[in-house]
Amino acid sequence: MSRDQGQDEKNRAAGQSVLPLDGVKVLDLSRVLAGPWCTQTLADLGAEVWKIEAPGHGDDTRTWTPPDLDGESTYFMCTNRSKQSVAINLKDPRGQELVRRMARQADVLVENYRLGALERFGLDYDALAQVNPRLIYCSISGYGRTGPRAAEPGYDFAIQAESGLMSITGEERGEPMKLGVAITDLVTGMNAVQAVLAALLVRQRTGQGQLIDLALLDGAVNVLANIGMGYLAAGHVPERFGNAHPTVVPYQIVRTADGYFALAVGNDGQFAALCRVLGIPDLAADERYRANRSRVLNRDTLLPQLESVLATQSNAHWLEKIRAAGIPAGSVRTVPQALDAPEIAARGLVVDTPDARHGTLRLMRSPLNLRDTPPRSPTAPPRLGEHTDHVLQGVLGASADDLATWRQAGVIA
Repeated sequence: MSRDQGQDEKNRAAGQSVLPLDGVKVLDLSRVLAGPWCTQTLADLGAEVWKIEAPGHGDDTRTWTPPDLDGESTYFMCTNRSKQSVAINLKDPRGQELVRRMARQADVLVENYRLGALERFGLDYDALAQVNPRLIYCSISGYGRTGPRAAEPGYDFAIQAESGLMSITGEERGEPMKLGVAITDLVTGMNAVQAVLAALLVRQRTGQGQLIDLALLDGAVNVLANIGMGYLAAGHVPERFGNAHPTVVPYQIVRTADGYFALAVGNDGQFAALCRVLGIPDLAADERYRANRSRVLNRDTLLPQLESVLATQSNAHWLEKIRAAGIPAGSVRTVPQALDAPEIAARGLVVDTPDARHGTLRLMRSPLNLRDTPPRSPTAPPRLGEHTDHVLQGVLGASADDLATWRQAGVIA
């Protein structure tokens, strides 16, 4: 039995839940969003995450304001909970050696540097695999580490455009539109978590780490999902439908007497139920609308009939009746309304987290609900270099004199 397994047994005997990744050490050399989103999830699941940041300015998102809380970036806060910040100058060979020594102790390394940058520092996969064959090395980039564009930087906005996502987002006769969050970064971060967990399982069998090569463009093209498959299999060139659905009708924003709401009729039974609620049951028997395919082909005549009835009553009236009939529908909320909604409070998704500077912070917790091994309660995002001494002493056995020498030389902060 390993030390970690032994500790797990002790925790179970004491009635304490065991974090899924308890004992896993993650060396985080990533910045901005995709990589940090991955490592934040690993931290949620119990991994110890050492976030390496440049002295002086740290992760780029520390300066991405507004909004901010007393000068601290809320963007940084959203993706760096439950981590330890270690400020090391990677441009200094002594700083590179410190990170190399940390890599010997790590289970996972996540990075998103430009192609060749870490190789110049001696921190690339081939170099680190020599000193730690068990290391799982997750490399994230815009276009992958192979191919004709491997050397280019990749940011979410450009990737949304190049992946085809923007071409299917926006009003029918409007311009292509990006999603309101950096979705390709977030998807790639999620993909990275899946890949890392898979690699950890493989390592249990083989004892060997491996290189993971993830591209934002790959992940973005992959989430074209049914739209992409429509082109690959049937040669269908998709259009923009605004808030409507290309292959399901009615599945869009609809207007009422005092506003609008999202109506999501997913099958023929729900459509018949909707027609009964609206007092037009005969519409469900009309051959133009009875089946979803027909409704898609005849949406231009169907939707005006539905909306003429919806316009006679309020949002609240229709939402109550439609939901009672088992038809999916939702209010169009603002972000504050969504985060303050009673169902979000009931799920405990937003938590008050102790913070040394602000007293408490309202943070998201992980949405991964594992009954027997739940994610850890979040800790506040770290200040730049907050854990430098603690980690270097605990992981590398650095002495107070070592720390003073490195700090005076500008190797750490």
